[in-house]
Formats: sequence, C-alpha cells, structure tokens
Amino acid sequence: MKVSNNELTDLNERVKGWRRYLHMNPELSFQEEKTSQFVYETLLSFGGLEVSRPTKTSVVARLIGSQPGKVLGLRADMDALPIQEETDLEFASKNPGIMHACGHDGHTAMLLGAAEFLSHRKDEIIGEVRFIFQHAEELLPGGAQEMVKAGVVDDVDYIVGLHLMTTQSVGKIGIVYGPATGNTDLFDLTVIGKGGHSSQPENSVDPIAIGAQIITNIQHIVSRNLAPSNQLVISTTELNAGTAKNVIPETVKMGGSVRSYDQEVREKAVKLIERVAKGVTDAHGASYEYKYTYGYSSVVNDEKITRLVEEMIADEFGSEYIEYAEPFMGGEDFSAFLEKVPGCFVTVGAGNPEKGFDFPHHHSRFGIDEDSLEIGLRILVNLPKKILG
Repeated sequence: MKVSNNELTDLNERVKGWRRYLHMNPELSFQEEKTSQFVYETLLSFGGLEVSRPTKTSVVARLIGSQPGKVLGLRADMDALPIQEETDLEFASKNPGIMHACGHDGHTAMLLGAAEFLSHRKDEIIGEVRFIFQHAEELLPGGAQEMVKAGVVDDVDYIVGLHLMTTQSVGKIGIVYGPATGNTDLFDLTVIGKGGHSSQPENSVDPIAIGAQIITNIQHIVSRNLAPSNQLVISTTELNAGTAKNVIPETVKMGGSVRSYDQEVREKAVKLIERVAKGVTDAHGASYEYKYTYGYSSVVNDEKITRLVEEMIADEFGSEYIEYAEPFMGGEDFSAFLEKVPGCFVTVGAGNPEKGFDFPHHHSRFGIDEDSLEIGLRILVNLPKKILG
C-alpha cells in the first residue's frame, strides 16, 4: 500500500496545514470541544468512514474493509498544555496560556492524513482500521481510560500509537520491546506534630525535623530495599510548612512522584513509603496522614506487534531509521489501551537543533521539525497492510 511521491507531497501539505491550525487553536484536557469538532468534520469530508463521538471531546472513525478480518486501532491524542507559548512561529497559539507543547497537534494531523489516504483504499483493507482521536492524555485520570470504558476497543485486536519526540533526531524511529514508559504515581504525606515557640522545642514535636528524616529515609527505599535491577525513582517535589520564623508549626505537608516499570515494584513502593513515614513519626511521637494516587500505568509493548512494526519500518524506510530506544520514566495513558489490547507505542524523531527544534517536551519554546510528519504518516498508512494482511 505504497504512496506515490506526488500523492505523498500533496497529502503531507494538508497534514502540515492541519497541524498548524491545531497548533494555533489549542485546548486543554477534557476541553477539546473545537478540536474534536474540527476532527469530526474533517473525517466526514473524506467519505467512506463511520464517524462517532464516544465521549464529549473524542472522535472515532471506522474504516471497514472489503474483506472480513481483524481490527487494528490507530491512536492519536489531541489535548494541549497550560503553558504560555514563547516561540516565534507564525502559527503560534492564539489562546493565552495554552500551548501544544508535546506534539499532540502533529499526532492528530498525521492520523487525519492516514484516515484520508486509507479511506480511498477501502478495497485494499482486510478487516477494519479504527482511527482513535483521544482527548485528555495530559491529565489524570486520562482520556484513554474513558474511551476504554466507553467500549472503543472492546472488539479491537491490535493497537498502535505514535509519539513525536524532539529528543530523537528526524529520521530516527524508536522501537522498544516490553516496558516503554513508567508507572506515574503520586504520594501526599502530612506529618502531624505539636506546634510551639522556636525557643522551646522541648515542648513541641517538630514536624519539620521529622519530615526531613522521612525525605532522607525514603531514598533508602531505592538504594537499600530493592535490587539494583528494580528500577524505581521516588522524588519528593513538594514541601510546605510554617508561617513564621519563630514558630514551630503543627504540620508539614510533602508530596512527590513515584516512577517505576514493574507492577510488583510499584506495589512495594506504596507500602515502603508508608512504612518509613510510620517508623519515623512513631519514633518521635508524631503521627501522619498518607495518600497514594495511582497514575498512568507503564506502557508495555507486545512483542509480536512490535516485531511486525519493526519489520514494516525496515521495509518502508530502511533499517538505518530504527533506533532501539531505552524505556523512559515519563507517563503515557496509551497504557490504558494496552491493558485491554496487544499493541505497540512507537516514537518518531522530531528534533533538529539546526532549526531550533531541540527544546524538551512541555517547554514554552517546544517545536517539531515538520519533516517528521511525513515519516509518521508513512508509518500509519503502511501499518494496516503489515498487521492485518
């Protein structure tokens, strides 16, 4: 299912145009009303697709082939971030304080391009291709979970998602077998002591001193309670206490993130953080309140589907495009789909320092080299033939 050079050029220009329109008109998670309406209307304009709105701000399009077979889901996320854009792009965000700083505008545009291309080749499709335009990837509990609950992937056999990455150079496509992203959890901990005057600490139970010990001892979980091969990162990123320099406060509030790949390690971390909190507070006559929030689970790529994707990339682009990437601790709610359906999450290089596209994701000056859009588009249009037959 190859694309001719002329056809690819014309289609890729439309993809760029869609991406720029979306970049100028970003919307936050669970608020993608205009974005989803634009996607919905654009999909309808192609013809040959069954288009629906499974949730308020998501869109699904079904392309049912001429022959029966399996169902392949292709997913793109659509939401932006609460960031004030500081680029000098001519198509910079028109919405103050909101920016596409993670490439979701590109994801959506590439999947629209794939939907247009494939919708004109219904006779070549065996089974069904389902185009999943997901809302709210950036905000817990995540749009993927909502779409799963709405039954979007109940009869899907395989699913693939792409993510543009400025940490990879244009021309590189990242493949990971097994865990690709981390479990992204949060913890909140309040140390409850006894307040008093700073000149009389003996009459108080100082929650700041106790909290400092807890923060230090939490790091022993990583270095002393788990094997070095059990990758875990615990970061205390919030610490709030006190209102005056001569007053020992009553409480200290702290919080942070817990990142892991393995579910067993994840569950151990939940218990070990509380064990540290209980042990230290008990030793000093204080008490605590503890809350652990499960975030997105680790994205775990299916070996069979990942192998097929790798083979397709080698055939379409050449093996030199493939970069066997390391898993990273960032979060991705694509995991909600993979907990129901075997699939693969692929990264597409979009970084180019010579053009100024080397800022990290979620940065106010983030941008992508648009040459990456053609690569992502070619991946998407060639996946159905490889996976569905």
